[in-house]
Amino acid sequence: MNIEKQIEFDKIKEKWLEMAITDNAKEKIRDTTCCLSESGLRKRLRDTTDGRELIEKLGAPPLQNLEEVKEIFVMAEKGSCLTPYQLERVEKVLVVVSRLKDYLKRGKMYDNPLSWYEENMDSQDELKEEIRRQIRGGEVDDYASKELRSIRSQIVKCEEQMKLKAEHVMHANKQCMADSYCTFRNGRICIPVKKEYKLKISGSVIDKSSTGNTLFIEPAAAAKHYEELQQLKISEENEVYRILYTLTAMVADTSAVMGENIALIEKLDFIFSKGKLSLEMGAAEPSVNTERRIVLKDARHPLMDREVNVPLQFDIGKDNRGVIITGPNTGGKTVAIKTVMLNCVMAQCGLHVTCKEADICMNSSYLCDIGDGQNISENLSTFSAHIKNVLEVLGEVGRDSLVIMDELGSGTDPAEGMGIAIAILEELRKSGCLFLVTTYYPEVKDYAGRTENIINARMTFDRETLRPTYQMVIGEAGESCAFYIADKLGMPYEMLQTAVKVVYGEGAVENYKFSGDGKVNAKRRGARISKVSNKKTGTDLGRKFSVGDSVIIFPDKKTGIVCEPVNEKGVMRVQLPDKKIWINHKRVKLRVAASQLYPEDYDFSILFDTVENRKIRHDMERKHTDEIIRYDEQ
Repeated sequence: MNIEKQIEFDKIKEKWLEMAITDNAKEKIRDTTCCLSESGLRKRLRDTTDGRELIEKLGAPPLQNLEEVKEIFVMAEKGSCLTPYQLERVEKVLVVVSRLKDYLKRGKMYDNPLSWYEENMDSQDELKEEIRRQIRGGEVDDYASKELRSIRSQIVKCEEQMKLKAEHVMHANKQCMADSYCTFRNGRICIPVKKEYKLKISGSVIDKSSTGNTLFIEPAAAAKHYEELQQLKISEENEVYRILYTLTAMVADTSAVMGENIALIEKLDFIFSKGKLSLEMGAAEPSVNTERRIVLKDARHPLMDREVNVPLQFDIGKDNRGVIITGPNTGGKTVAIKTVMLNCVMAQCGLHVTCKEADICMNSSYLCDIGDGQNISENLSTFSAHIKNVLEVLGEVGRDSLVIMDELGSGTDPAEGMGIAIAILEELRKSGCLFLVTTYYPEVKDYAGRTENIINARMTFDRETLRPTYQMVIGEAGESCAFYIADKLGMPYEMLQTAVKVVYGEGAVENYKFSGDGKVNAKRRGARISKVSNKKTGTDLGRKFSVGDSVIIFPDKKTGIVCEPVNEKGVMRVQLPDKKIWINHKRVKLRVAASQLYPEDYDFSILFDTVENRKIRHDMERKHTDEIIRYDEQ
């Protein structure tokens, strides 16, 4: 039984996950369940309140995801040499630690308990400054050490000497050069020499052009500097590794302290995520009791729009253990019971609730049966799945449980469903749990009225507008609005009386005040009875259009001529330029009447018949013929 999904707490967690930064906090959110320790729950709720207050006063805390840095510290502890990029990631986390310490220090002026976590954080300023001084732009900086600075200066001078030697050779042998500049090939400085002058230049051929007409030669005068350059680069690499290993050792030495810092950052991220969610939902801190009492003032469903949501007032546990909610369909009964359980679950997970005020008891388990529940894969009907869920609930329910059930006993024969509903309620009552149930059965309302520790409640309904108002009234049974709806829609008074007598007996009629008084409804009924008429619809419609009328056909606004008037089905035939079509008269508008276009005795067969058909008809009028007139059926 996936309670989180049924009451939509999984959607609350999705919103909550968006508030967290670190992977550890997100994983903790996914695994969050109801706290069963009173002191532990009070601590969770205080943390949420403190986190929200700090965010309100100081803004969002400076946090960062730490998964990559955790791996870097593990590598440092194992003796691997960290790269400049990895050291910069460490430095960024050290900056986050420093900023978070400053953030928490500022919170001390508000006496916020979370601010004292600052004293448990070590910003490791020495390591941060060393990395910042020696690593820059993803590389070891020239000024990381005097030795490295000296070596790199010598490398620059050596490269300049090589370039000067190459340029001198090029200047002295201009006629042998294929271009006017020198270049580096395979790490060696080369000059571009025409192939035919290869033997005039002293040096080693390093490369050649794609055509083979140009040779790239390293001058002999520059070659001796290349050897010196390679020695300098080896010295540079050794010095760079010395610096990186030194910094890596410093990182490894602080891994224990940084492990504590990271754990604290992840803990604060989890706490602040609850504060952010509280602000996002406009929630408030609930109070917690162990007296099996739930009181919600101006409660609302956290996933519904605050502007349109109707606040819910709810109270259970003081004088009653169960609430039977009745009212019209789509009246908000299901949303109401979900709102109660969802706010209770949120509170017991340490979150603020979407209420103006709330006093919520701790529950050992949350059980529910909501929705259709039909399972095609298991070949379960709605009623079978419903009963299966109910039996699971009854098997797990205890005194400290909160149970909600929607449309109790539905999905089967009303009489038998009513009996099952009352049997289920008896079991819930005997268990001593708190429960909320919605139903349509009037017998269940009677049961609640006469049974100790169970109370009726109703969702209100506006009889004038025939709309639900989504407000719950505890202590009153919901009445069927079907009779009032039927009355508003014009059902005769006599029929309404008969319906009430069948359901509630003779004496119940006086309790219903319908808008009509019999005469009015009789008039309404008489107005609805139409007299039999001998008029033929087709005959009336046939007068609307005549053969030869020029008409406009919608929606295409094409022009045509009526060739057959409207028949009893409301369909007429129109001649278009290229074909004849059948069309409903409602899509046709008169353009020009035939009487204004043609003489009285005009032969319309000239317009509508082919030459062949007209000739055959002429022969038929004069003599017997076997010819057949063929009409275009388009």
